[in-house]
Amino acid sequence: MTVALWIGQVLPAAIFAVSGALKSTMSRERMLETGQTGAAAYPLPVIRLTAICELFAVVGLILPVLLGIAPALTGWAAVGPAVVMVGAMAMHGRLAIAGHRPAEWRNVGVNTLILALCVFVAAGRL
Repeated sequence: MTVALWIGQVLPAAIFAVSGALKSTMSRERMLETGQTGAAAYPLPVIRLTAICELFAVVGLILPVLLGIAPALTGWAAVGPAVVMVGAMAMHGRLAIAGHRPAEWRNVGVNTLILALCVFVAAGRL
């Protein structure tokens, strides 16, 4: 179970590290060019705040258990990205339906998988 939890922590942490770094440094136009379609749905300050939260989640998903200092914080750190994934699923679903972009359903699927990993980590670490 410990190995499964570590995998469940490292995968979302890697995803959020890349996503957070890109969202915090790229322009809106560049994000759209690279396929981050959520950049069109929200104001840039909201995207930047989300990026910062994703980077904090990376730290929270790894360090508490790794250092053995308040390891329950890892479970709580997994709750944050889970909430973000619910919002991302809703936004991509809205883009798929209202924006007539069927390709967005793939993003909803990816968000669902990341949500499942975060819920698994939260349940396993709390």
